[in-house]
Amino acid sequence: MRRKRIIVTSVLVAVIGVAAPLSLAFYLSSVRAEQGEQERLRLLAGYALERAHRSIASASAALRSADALDLAPCSEAHIQQLRRITITTRSIDDIGYVENGLLKCSSTGMEDKRIAVTPADFTLANGMGIDFNLRPVVSGGKRMVGLSYGAYKVLIDPVRFSDVIVDSDIQMAVAIGRGGVLDTLHHPDPAQVQALLAGQPAADGSIHATLYRDGLTAVMIEPRSKLNDRLRREQLLLLPLGLLMAAFIVGIVVWLSRRRLSLRGELETAVERREFFVHYQPIIALDTGVCVGAEALIRWRRPDGSMIRPDLFIPVAEESDLILPITDQVIACVIADMRVALLADRELHIAINLCASDIETGRVLDVLERAMAGTGIEAQQIWLEATERGFINVEAARATIEKARARGHAVAIDDFGTGYSSLSSLQNLPLDALKIDKSFVDTIGTDAATSSVTPHIIAMARTLNMLIVAEGIESQAQADYLRERKVEFGQGWLFAKALPASEFLAFYETRRTPSST
Repeated sequence: MRRKRIIVTSVLVAVIGVAAPLSLAFYLSSVRAEQGEQERLRLLAGYALERAHRSIASASAALRSADALDLAPCSEAHIQQLRRITITTRSIDDIGYVENGLLKCSSTGMEDKRIAVTPADFTLANGMGIDFNLRPVVSGGKRMVGLSYGAYKVLIDPVRFSDVIVDSDIQMAVAIGRGGVLDTLHHPDPAQVQALLAGQPAADGSIHATLYRDGLTAVMIEPRSKLNDRLRREQLLLLPLGLLMAAFIVGIVVWLSRRRLSLRGELETAVERREFFVHYQPIIALDTGVCVGAEALIRWRRPDGSMIRPDLFIPVAEESDLILPITDQVIACVIADMRVALLADRELHIAINLCASDIETGRVLDVLERAMAGTGIEAQQIWLEATERGFINVEAARATIEKARARGHAVAIDDFGTGYSSLSSLQNLPLDALKIDKSFVDTIGTDAATSSVTPHIIAMARTLNMLIVAEGIESQAQADYLRERKVEFGQGWLFAKALPASEFLAFYETRRTPSST
């Protein structure tokens, strides 16, 4: 069943692993293509604004030159100067003098007709007035843009505001601020231009860019079909990367699934062949330095001699319930390895780790009782340890613990603080000892955020009348700190690594009395 689940999961993950990178590649191609095209439109809009700014600046300079003339209005000399300004300023088509709201003269001469000049539609930041839709007689009724200052007004052909080279399917508009349009190119929809100037999205889904600079706005619009060529280029760039990523993900999925499947198969074979053995991590009384026991740690050596780390195979064993026969083999090893030493020293104890299933069901207690029968080993010499996961079902855990203690075993909670336990759950469990996880011991004497947790754990254990075992002690400073706080036992590389049975027994002989420390 587990094998089928792994295969189905692997196939689903592989499908997702292929679909996700390819979908991402298509999506990024579309995004990059649109962003690239919008950037190109913004660049063109920048050129248009630069051209429009130059035209307005040139016309403004012409107006200020005319305003500075110290000549009798509309005299021959005055008209000659207006003509000279018109000829030398490429951005304007005519300049006129206005008096009492009427055009009195222009660069073409005196004005015989009575032509009224209306106030400007808009005033620029530089004080210049602007008219967006003039149709003077001099232009033959063609729309012109007027720019005025003081008593003078110039006429500007609107094309000078959009005099840039763009593709024929790109539409453009140049406007004052967010409002009046100075000129357009390639006949954009006026309603769409006004919507874009107002910051609204294009209703037809076209690609557009709006650029605002120094009081002028340029709007560029092009059909979405223009994206096709750029989109194909982006896809040619990103799709191979997506395929490589998909191949990599599929390769990882295949590798992991094969590894898990093969590891499960190897575990089953290892259980049948009894390939597991035990190393022993010495447990030291911190106040005397005496070795009082050891924690039995499972080890697995393959037939080829290679060692498999417990953190790799134990989770697989727990998922497949192979952890139960493995625990049984650990018990058998402990009895065989330590019987003589346990009979010789009744104060010596060995701690055996139990899985969550054994804590919940209590199955292991009968296995242990049968293994100990006739050996002379006393129950109090075999401690039972379980991580916090074993105590999730508090009622079942309490029943197992009470049964174990009734038979004489001490029960400890291992790796405390890294799982699910709380003070309330501990109060409901008749535990004998608490083991402080190495992650908290590591913070002793440091500024780590969890450095204050260790004394709280110690205080909590004291409140519950529990013995304390500190794991992972690697420095004398850590040992001193724990001893000063009356922590009874410790284990870690400061004292010894996990040792084969023969090496542990030799170590134990050197640490049996305080004088040997």
